[in-house]
Amino acid sequence: MKKKRVFISFDYDNDSDIKGSLVGQAKNPDSPFEIVDMSIKEAIASNWKENARKRIKSCDCVIVLCGKYTNNAKGVAAELTITQEEGIPYFLLCGRSNDIVQKPSSAKKEDKVYKWTWDNLKLLLEGIR
Repeated sequence: MKKKRVFISFDYDNDSDIKGSLVGQAKNPDSPFEIVDMSIKEAIASNWKENARKRIKSCDCVIVLCGKYTNNAKGVAAELTITQEEGIPYFLLCGRSNDIVQKPSSAKKEDKVYKWTWDNLKLLLEGIR
């Protein structure tokens, strides 16, 4: 089975720890996905949105990790907008099981935040939503 190429969008300032967990799952022998690249820290370069667009366009899917402050993360909002503009499939994943998490400000009203389990992740990557 060909692994899906995944871009992870996450709140760089508050959720780097949960990003690490998802990267770890990608390394499992039965993982249906590989990480292409991570969310880019906004201050890196003035053309970060162009870089993000190139990376996102090269992927099969975007996973948006939702944490407590994702609604305030401008970079996540921009990456999700790019994902929507490019028509790349995406889903929102609850990154904090013990907290109330927020959707990015650019999420659609109907976008659901899915529970993060290994089985759920596999189904979501297959497009079962």
